[in-house]
Amino acid sequence: MKTFQELVLPQTIHQALKEMNFTVPTPIQAQAIPVVLTGQDLIGCAQTGTGKTAAYSIPILVTLLKNMDETALILAPTRELAIQITEVIEELTQFCKHMRVVNLIGGMSMHQQLRNVQKGYRIIVATPGRLLDHCERNPRMLSKVSMFVLDEADRMLDMGFAPQLRRVFPLLPAQRQTLLFSATLPPEIQKMAEKILKKPKKIQVGEASIPADKINQQARKINGEQKNDLLMDELNQREGSVLVFVRTQHRTDRVSRYLDGFGIKVTRIHGGRSQGQRTKALSDFKDGRVRVLVATDIAARGIDISHVAHVINYDLPQVPEDYIHRIGRTARAGRAGEAMSFISSDDMEQWKNIEKLLFKKGIASSLKMIDSRSSMPAKTQAPARPKPVKTGYPKQTPAAAPVAHVPTKSNGSKGMFQTSAALSSRRVETAKSADAPKAQVAPRAALPGNIRFKNDDSSRGGHRRSYR
Repeated sequence: MKTFQELVLPQTIHQALKEMNFTVPTPIQAQAIPVVLTGQDLIGCAQTGTGKTAAYSIPILVTLLKNMDETALILAPTRELAIQITEVIEELTQFCKHMRVVNLIGGMSMHQQLRNVQKGYRIIVATPGRLLDHCERNPRMLSKVSMFVLDEADRMLDMGFAPQLRRVFPLLPAQRQTLLFSATLPPEIQKMAEKILKKPKKIQVGEASIPADKINQQARKINGEQKNDLLMDELNQREGSVLVFVRTQHRTDRVSRYLDGFGIKVTRIHGGRSQGQRTKALSDFKDGRVRVLVATDIAARGIDISHVAHVINYDLPQVPEDYIHRIGRTARAGRAGEAMSFISSDDMEQWKNIEKLLFKKGIASSLKMIDSRSSMPAKTQAPARPKPVKTGYPKQTPAAAPVAHVPTKSNGSKGMFQTSAALSSRRVETAKSADAPKAQVAPRAALPGNIRFKNDDSSRGGHRRSYR
C-alpha cells in the first residue's frame, strides 16, 4: 500500500484523511491497516513517532461503521497519551459525528465522565485505573467491545499496571479482536501477548528501541554546577521548540523557575500537577505559545508534537531504554532533530549503560561527545585555615564581663534601665524593709450598688480579684 486511496475506506474517512494531510502511510500504517481490516489479531512494533495511533484507529473506525452495535476499547499508560489518542480519533471522525468517543482518565471529574458515558459511546480511550473505577459502577460496560487495543504495552508494564490489566482482561468478551502496539518487545510483553492474543500477526518495522535516523545526538561532560549555565547556552544557540527532561518533580519546578527568570517562555509538566495544568502546559507548548517544555519521563512516551526541534537531557534517565524514547520526541514525521545530554560525574554509570545499549543497536558511532569541563572556570576553593601555634606565654585571665543592663520598671516609668549593681543594692534595701513591722491594712470599703468581688475572701490578701 503506497497511498491511503488504495484502501477501500468509507468516504467520511477519506475526507478526514485529506483534511489531516494524510496521503502517504508510514511503514507501520501500510503494513498494519490491511491486516487489522481482515479481523486478525496483531502485534505491532515500530520506532517511536512512526504513526502507530493512526495504524489502529483507521481500521477500528472502518469496522465500527459497519457494525453499529459494537464498541472498541483503547488502553494507554498515561493521561497525556490517552488525550492525544482521543484527539486523533476526533479528527478522523470529524465528518461522522455519531461516532462518539469518551475519554476516561484520572485527574478529571468522575461525575462529568459518568454523564458522557450515559450519553452513549462507540470508542473508549482510557487509562487502566480509571477504567476499573467505571467498571465497578457498570459491570457490563465492556460487554459489547469487539476490538481491544493495548497501546504502549511495554510502558504500561514499566509503570506497574500489570495488576490492573489482569483485572481488565476478564471483563472483555472472549470473542474479540486484540491489537498490541509497543515500541519494544521485552519478554514480559511476549508472555502477556500469548495469553490475550489468538494467533497474532507480528509486524516489526525497523529494529525496536532505535531512534529515528535523522536525530543528531550529542553529549557533554560537565561539572554538576554547570548545568544551569550550559542549559541557557544551549537554548540561546538553538532555534525552535525545546523539550527538556529532568529526573524529579521538584527539579522540574526549579529549572522552570530558573528559565522563567531569564525571560524564556517556559512551561512544565510532571505527575504532581493537576490534569488541567498538564493539559494546558501541553497545549501551550504544542500551539507554540511557549518555546520550552520542562518535563519528567511522563512526556517520554506517546506525546506526538511534530515541531519539537531539540531534546535536552538535563538529567539522564534511570533506564537506558527511556533514553531512546526521550530523544524520540524529536525528528518525528520525517523531520530532522537534535538531542543533547548533560553528563556529570554522578551520571557516568548511567551513561555507560546507555552507551552499551547504543553499541548493541549499532548507532553509537553517530554520537558526538563534547568535554565542557575545561571550557568553564573551575570552582575555586577557600584557602585552608592556619593551624593555631602553641606558645610558651602564660595563660591570660579572661577579661571581666561587661555590666549587664536589665530593663526594669521604676517610679512608674517603662523602659528604664538600671545596672546590675544598682539592682543588688535595691535587693538589700528590700530585705531590710521586710524585717520592719507591717502596716495595718484598712478594711475595704463597701462597693456601691450590686458590684462585688469574685471569690471574695478578705483573709486572702494579695490574691488577684476580678469583678463579676
